[in-house]
Amino acid sequence: MSDYEYRYIPTVMVYTLCDDQVLLMHRHKEPNLGLWIPPGGKVELGEAPHETARREMREETGLEIETLHMRGFCTEVSPQPDWMWFLFIFVTCQFHGTLQADPREGRLEWFSIDTYLSDLPIPQADRIFAPRVLALEEGCFYAKFVYDEDLKLVAWTAY
Repeated sequence: MSDYEYRYIPTVMVYTLCDDQVLLMHRHKEPNLGLWIPPGGKVELGEAPHETARREMREETGLEIETLHMRGFCTEVSPQPDWMWFLFIFVTCQFHGTLQADPREGRLEWFSIDTYLSDLPIPQADRIFAPRVLALEEGCFYAKFVYDEDLKLVAWTAY
């Protein structure tokens, strides 16, 4: 396979914070089936990542974002041509609406940030970048994550 057949998939995730809690989704489908992740999804043609973040939040949670802050950008690479991701990571602390999950995507639940970072089954890279992204007093986090052919994390570099 030539290098030109590899395509990065631009995606977003939105950490929604309220009273030292974070809103997470228990995924009902791949990728990340059975894991707890922040709401988000793929950037559609013609969208900017911040527009995707607002749309995905509305579709997956019923919530409307009032303020949105870019907190990280990660690249995920692997030998698999369908596992090459650009991940734009946002945080919102101001939102409104009635929480309502999209049952096709997963179940929503609020967790303490400590529980999220220590006790829940989450994607491998999230365990590394989430503490840095959620440290709101720090700057934006940038990293590259490298996976093997079985999609196990084998290396990462922060910039």
